[in-house]
Amino acid sequence: MIACRKSFTDTLLELARKDKDIIAVTTDARGSVTLTDFAKELPAQFVECGIAEQDAVGISAGLAHSGKKVFCCGPACFYVARSLEQVKVDLAYSKNPAKILGVSGGVAYGPLGATHHSLHDIAVLRCFPGMNIVLPPDARATAKLVKFLVDFPQPVYVRVGRAAVPDVYENDDFDFEIGKANTLLEGNDITIIGAGETVYHAFRAGMRLRDRGINARVLDLSWIKPFDKDAVLKAARETGRIVTVEEHSRFGGLGALVTETLSENPVPVKILGIPDENVVHGSSPEIFHHYGLDAEGIENAVLGFMK
Repeated sequence: MIACRKSFTDTLLELARKDKDIIAVTTDARGSVTLTDFAKELPAQFVECGIAEQDAVGISAGLAHSGKKVFCCGPACFYVARSLEQVKVDLAYSKNPAKILGVSGGVAYGPLGATHHSLHDIAVLRCFPGMNIVLPPDARATAKLVKFLVDFPQPVYVRVGRAAVPDVYENDDFDFEIGKANTLLEGNDITIIGAGETVYHAFRAGMRLRDRGINARVLDLSWIKPFDKDAVLKAARETGRIVTVEEHSRFGGLGALVTETLSENPVPVKILGIPDENVVHGSSPEIFHHYGLDAEGIENAVLGFMK
């Protein structure tokens, strides 16, 4: 297993060796982001801002405006709170195509508590015209994503976790295209939709349900904005029920996106996510289990929903 943050920075370094316009910006987070090797090998393409996320976003916007291919990297919780105005104005509104890599997103900083969680980022950034949002589910998808983003002419928010994650995709023979969902399991009894690290758990739940005679369709909807509206509508039409699973507040995230999409032609939707409370302290797997976001919890939710 490989952490998505490591896959991201390894791929970025590989590309930056051949392209001097690629710049990495960080905020006293080169260790957390795994940019230490990048900084040592390519110091002329590395900008350290210290603990100053607002400045980092502004600097990244200026570099992108001048033609550089900029990746602003640091803890997700700070880039979608402390520097949110700069993300809104300097990137989205001004159309500067810098990319924000938010590491340790969701509940990855579990033991540190609510100050370090980013469970509102999708809800907020969905409202910014011109901002793209993607939560790659594993290391292979992350590597493909970086190669796409280098020359993508719009700002993008990428959220990844901290720990190594299981492979969702067993090899490189798959597409990870902007705005497109991937079908991991076919089925017509119910649909389970995940994004980011919940995709693997959704897949495992789908496999467990098969042992019970329930054929669940499982979708990787990691591209949140733009998203695959047609895949959601097709799943609703063909399976009749949908369960969404997200490492995010139940308000304004993946589940909201799906229910908004289906509002004119509704089917029953169950949203699995973080309720309106400060999250319990613990490791990421412990928190996932507590809130029913792991394979066991998703399986039980589907069984109850189908009754």
